[in-house]
Amino acid sequence: MRLSQLFTKTSKTVPADETARNAQLLIRAGYVYKVMAGVYAYTPLGLRVLENIKRIVREEMNAVDGQEIVMSSLQRKETWENTGRWDDEVVDVWFKSKLKDETEVGFGWSHEEAILEMMQQFIKSYKDLPTSVYQFQAKLRNELRAKSGIMRGREFVMKDMYSLHATEEDMDQYYETVIEAYKRCYERFGLGDSTFVTFASGGAFTKFSHEFQTICDAGEDVLYVNDDQTIAVNEEVLDDAARELGIDKADLKPVKSAEVGNIFKFGTDKAEQMGVSFTDSDGQQKPIYLASYGIGITRVMGVIVEKFADDKGIVWPEAVAPYRVYLVRIGGDEAVKHADKLYKELTSKGIEVLYDDRDERPGAKFADSELLGIPQRVTVSDRLIETEKYEYTSRKTGQTSELTRSELFATLNKSS
Repeated sequence: MRLSQLFTKTSKTVPADETARNAQLLIRAGYVYKVMAGVYAYTPLGLRVLENIKRIVREEMNAVDGQEIVMSSLQRKETWENTGRWDDEVVDVWFKSKLKDETEVGFGWSHEEAILEMMQQFIKSYKDLPTSVYQFQAKLRNELRAKSGIMRGREFVMKDMYSLHATEEDMDQYYETVIEAYKRCYERFGLGDSTFVTFASGGAFTKFSHEFQTICDAGEDVLYVNDDQTIAVNEEVLDDAARELGIDKADLKPVKSAEVGNIFKFGTDKAEQMGVSFTDSDGQQKPIYLASYGIGITRVMGVIVEKFADDKGIVWPEAVAPYRVYLVRIGGDEAVKHADKLYKELTSKGIEVLYDDRDERPGAKFADSELLGIPQRVTVSDRLIETEKYEYTSRKTGQTSELTRSELFATLNKSS
């Protein structure tokens, strides 16, 4: 992509009411556009990051036999009444409306009931189980406060997966399989070293859940961890967890964290409330076991920004970055010719490049490359052409070196 063709521009200003660092940087760099509090639009750059995060999640969900679908955001009132979760006293984040014929509808904040209702049409026998389905979808939640940028939105992209089982044992086994798949996701995001599986209250979902919490100063939660970070406990269940684990809570220290995933076992509760069943091998009708698994795709993007950004801007891990290389051109006709040729060659080799071909001063180009956070910067200039070398800079470390053509390609191939 040539930067001169990108409609977004970097900026030194952000909306006056935007206090979250992740949103400030993403707005300044042109990854998102703020529509209102808790609602953001994603530009081509932002969308590329989201798609990379989704690609990782999709690969891991497919690896545990998840089948991708897309449900409707518009929800029937009757679907949720059977479980009591249409009631605003039970779930207080609904956006609700009426059709022209006065039929009440809601806009999906989650999809457990809707999934069970749909899957009942396809699951008749124990032979149809187990199965799991997942989707990437914009969820709508009428949050009272939305002050953490894209880490807590009123509209956000979520991956939600639902597994259906004939027995509790099968549900438990698959649940553990998904936990491992989630760990792989966070490792691939670059968050593996600071993300923990913790026991927590289930809130509007169920009595208890497991959360995936990433240590992050901008987070809204508190974890208690031991010195070597092998134990992490949510503040809300600290006393119970300390007793269960047989540890002294005085040995745990509080750290700020951000929830990046949440999973639940509903058991047969939902199926019993909704009358969703299957015919077992003994010919008897039995309720389906259900578990639910969520990853906030846009929230992960925000946490990554918060975790790795420095005083110059965003620092993307290579696996989620919108482009691998930021190509800078400095100089006259010779620099144009050499940079154009390198851009075409890198692109032909499958290396995604953001090419800064603008007629701008070098300082502005370098500043934008740091704000945008592309992992690797390659500079072509008149001076470097004379020595037949390229300037290579790592965004993560800031280290710069001059490389020959063969050294440059070896470095880029090594980092892929």
